[in-house]
Amino acid sequence: MITVVRAGPLTTVQDLGRPGYAHLGVPRSGALDRPAARRANALAGNDAAAAVLETTLMGCALRFGAPARVAVTGATAGLTLDGARVDGPVVDVPAGAVLDVARATSGVRSYVAVAGGIAVEPVLGSRSADTLSGLGPPRLTDGMNLPLGPGAVGSGTDGSEAAGAPPVFAGEIRLGVRFGPRDDWFAEPTALFRDAYTVSPLSNRVGARLAGPALARGRAGELPSEGVVLGAVQVPADGRPLVFLADHPTTGGYPVIGVVDDVTPLAQARPGTTVRFHELD
Repeated sequence: MITVVRAGPLTTVQDLGRPGYAHLGVPRSGALDRPAARRANALAGNDAAAAVLETTLMGCALRFGAPARVAVTGATAGLTLDGARVDGPVVDVPAGAVLDVARATSGVRSYVAVAGGIAVEPVLGSRSADTLSGLGPPRLTDGMNLPLGPGAVGSGTDGSEAAGAPPVFAGEIRLGVRFGPRDDWFAEPTALFRDAYTVSPLSNRVGARLAGPALARGRAGELPSEGVVLGAVQVPADGRPLVFLADHPTTGGYPVIGVVDDVTPLAQARPGTTVRFHELD
């Protein structure tokens, strides 16, 4: 059992999500930075699908009731064990000790994997917290207890993922986009590629809001609500793009100009990060 000493502003339980339920109005959810979550699990000796903790900017602190192997990946953040600094990404924590994941110095989200995995009750086959619908476990709060699953250190480890290099957080990210289905609603769809945008502070697990030049509509009127997918670039009434992330709704009423092929860079993009789009074949 783990006791949450300091929950941080938004720490949630996440795994690889619950795909296959969009037709029922349930988004995939899951870890925003899937490579980081998979690497944390590999380092902790877990299966790739084991549940981990996803922190946001300010980290968290956890007390362990029994000895545990813990791996921390994703955003760059200092680690302390009972107040003493320790080197990561893997830490062997003795019973009763408190591991503190500090404020991220680069990136946004850290992933904390514990040998055995976080064993909260699954919902629709996943232990992921969906911040939009409320499905899955609630966000962490101070004093909360989290159960751990059984499992020996080293079981299920994918050596290639464990050996993966930590990410490099750049001040500018490039996102590949395929046009459609509603690029014909815009006067000049390629304007999306002409200018740079910046990540807005209003971004969250639902979507990354972007600040920058507005995209001009070429068609007036209302668009009936229709399905949207992970990475959909929706353009609201103000003309500024919004890239849907893991907790996105399954339908939307604004035109989608295109779909980003990989949203992973946005998981670690801080407000003010420059975003440039480029067209994919």
